[in-house]
Amino acid sequence: MEQRLIANKKELTLKGFFLQWEWLLVLLLIGVFVMNSNLSEYFLDSANLRDATMGFLDKAFIVLPMVFIILLGDIDISVASIVALSSVIMADLYNHGVPMELAVIICLAIGTICGWVNGLLIVKYKELSAVIVTLATMIIYRGIAYILLEDQASGKFPSWFKFLGWGYVGGIPFILIAFVFFAVVFWILLHKTTFGRMVYAMGNNATAARFSGIQVDKIKIIVFTLAGLMSAITALFLTSRMGSTRPNIAMGYELEVIAMVVLGGVSTAGGKGRMIGAILAVFLIGFLRYGLGLVNVSAQMLLIIMGVLLIVSVAIPQLKQRFAYARRK
Repeated sequence: MEQRLIANKKELTLKGFFLQWEWLLVLLLIGVFVMNSNLSEYFLDSANLRDATMGFLDKAFIVLPMVFIILLGDIDISVASIVALSSVIMADLYNHGVPMELAVIICLAIGTICGWVNGLLIVKYKELSAVIVTLATMIIYRGIAYILLEDQASGKFPSWFKFLGWGYVGGIPFILIAFVFFAVVFWILLHKTTFGRMVYAMGNNATAARFSGIQVDKIKIIVFTLAGLMSAITALFLTSRMGSTRPNIAMGYELEVIAMVVLGGVSTAGGKGRMIGAILAVFLIGFLRYGLGLVNVSAQMLLIIMGVLLIVSVAIPQLKQRFAYARRK
């Protein structure tokens, strides 16, 4: 009987390497730098570029677990509401006499619990899609935040708390150092561990993964719990940067986060994509927004540009598949 060998990794040629989606993102990022440097003489200032990361990296923490969620073929639109609820509870506790250190720990716990509840509901009620479940929890979490603070702002945090959003370590923003750390952790978790391989397997075929012995429900709960935890970390950095909090903070963050992940080449059908693409998309959109903001481009125009980038990011892989299929015929 003829022996068959099955390769678990696709052989990558030099041509295939440079045709990867991430290289297109690199080219787009270079194009953004060239365009913005021509629009404003202040863009390429190293101090400005360094400080610009403070303005967009807070939401980037949520991008990391969202990659896992979309790889599973799911979605979580409650993350911004988790940010708001975690931030509001932290501020409310502090203003009622709870030490700030304990309030920070409770903030992280609240976000983690909210993510865990999302995952538990999704695996418990399989007839409901993740978008329906997280739509419901999105409304509930932000509703609780409004009940606690109504339309009021809460702040007056201790001076050391400002370091999270505005501090430097060796001339580098602390938020940038923290993001790099978490990005490396999540990259290793996705690409170098059995857990990450199981996420890919579930995204490609959840039924087959279940029959292969993968604990599908447990992994989903873990992934959504991680999204809750990272949302709470975003709450810490965002609240620190703003100096106060309101129930409506992080409004629209969920759409920006999903846009970054999809632009990074992660397929909404699940099972396809890499962490490095999403990270590149964070800096692409972040520096695009910063550069155009220097020349007073309206927020509406920025939304149009992001929409075009999303359409391109979805259309190009489809066109490549059609072209490859036509060639095989």
